[in-house]
Amino acid sequence: MAASLDDDFEFNNQDYYSLLNVRKEATLEELKASYRRLCMLYHPDKHRDPELKGQAEQLFNQVHQAYEVLSDAHSRAIYDIFGKKGLEVEGWEVVERKRTPAEIREEYERLQREREERRLQQRTNPKGTISVGVDATDLFDRYDEDFEEMPGGGFPHIEINKMHISQSIEAPLTNSDTAVLSGSLSTHNGNGGGNINMTVRRVTSAKGWGELEFGAGDILGPLLGLKVFRNITPRCFLTAQCGLQFSPRGLRPSCSLMTARHLDQNTMGYLQWRWGPNSAMTTSLVRDTKSSHFTLALQLGVPHSYLMMSYQYKFQDEDQTKVKGSVKTGWFGTVVEYGAERKISRHSVLSATVSIGVPQGVTLKIKYWPTQNMISFSCVSLHNYLMYVLLMQESVRRIIEAEESKMGLIILNAWYGKFVSDTSQKQEKAKVIDVTVPLQCLVKDSKLILTESSKAGLPGFYDPCVGEEKSLKLLYQFRGVMHQVISADIESLRIPKQSHRIESES
Repeated sequence: MAASLDDDFEFNNQDYYSLLNVRKEATLEELKASYRRLCMLYHPDKHRDPELKGQAEQLFNQVHQAYEVLSDAHSRAIYDIFGKKGLEVEGWEVVERKRTPAEIREEYERLQREREERRLQQRTNPKGTISVGVDATDLFDRYDEDFEEMPGGGFPHIEINKMHISQSIEAPLTNSDTAVLSGSLSTHNGNGGGNINMTVRRVTSAKGWGELEFGAGDILGPLLGLKVFRNITPRCFLTAQCGLQFSPRGLRPSCSLMTARHLDQNTMGYLQWRWGPNSAMTTSLVRDTKSSHFTLALQLGVPHSYLMMSYQYKFQDEDQTKVKGSVKTGWFGTVVEYGAERKISRHSVLSATVSIGVPQGVTLKIKYWPTQNMISFSCVSLHNYLMYVLLMQESVRRIIEAEESKMGLIILNAWYGKFVSDTSQKQEKAKVIDVTVPLQCLVKDSKLILTESSKAGLPGFYDPCVGEEKSLKLLYQFRGVMHQVISADIESLRIPKQSHRIESES
């Protein structure tokens, strides 16, 4: 029953255009052609296995429902604006359903402009933080004799003694190049400064990337840095970084090297060496499971050496409540922290942490931040993905035989997802899925045409990394010649193309 509810929920979020693989401006003839092709592909009578037959019947009904909506001008206009909920009688004003298609289309165009603005924001991936430090020492360390002499009753003196603001945006240059512009301003006890950084990142292969950083500030001076990431084995990766800081005291070089390895499915081991103003050697062990997160770290270095241990317990409730505690001791003293984190609304999280340190004192940290509404369908989607692939096997075999007989289009390998990440390398293996069979199933007359929409909605696809930027990588053969192409998730794609040819080496 639970699986059925999850399937229904996922289908309610299925895009009809992606399901039929047609443009949003598709004509009635294009809809009919796609509908007939998919009906032949997923007809339940072609399968004898009861489970496959049930899955084929479910997918066949989804395709039929999508065609019924999009082939009717009025229903299609309502669907374009309100989605599937707009087609339901309950919960909507009747007057809205009586509007003419032209009026609904005008409203849709307005929403489309807003959607483009949101898409631009997603592509630039803006990030920003603002932090403020408040000095409330007088609340806990009062000199009563001094307050008695002050006019107005001697209220404790509370002031803002520091502030930090940072912002960054990304700009995709090509399929493999990205530029990142970031800057920050900070002030502490009346003294302040700022800096600006420009980073250009290039993905060199499916196993690595490199980036070049340029920076300038009013305190430390210009900065030039280079960073390289490389997957050594499927379970191990290496990151190397070096930099030159042009300070008033001369050149200040720095270098760091970090290697990490998957010890088991939930455990990572890290070893890092840093040389420069804050030279240190750090080793850490991180274990992350569904119900807990544990970290153990040891650092030996100048000026600080420390031993740190932290534990976080995750409650399996709707509010995603987490309690955490940590102990850190070193040359600077000892700090004990404990706190909790909870989702207080659909899009926001609140956390509170108490820090008790010797000689630092007591600090209360309260943090609030918005979150994206990401719903994971990993288990259900993976199950449906496997079933769809099984349903397509026989059709794919016939398509490949037909294409091979005329030296047509053969999809050799196809992957969909996020290939390289600079912030979550340890999750890399779970972020790409094989979509060779679903794409070969869409080949017709030695052509493959994908519309300008997220490919996660195509039959046989699912989103392996919800909320992150994805790409489609294809290796195919046409007329006996190898071709390769990488396409962004929301871009249209038409193959074969001469520009995709892989030139053979002599």
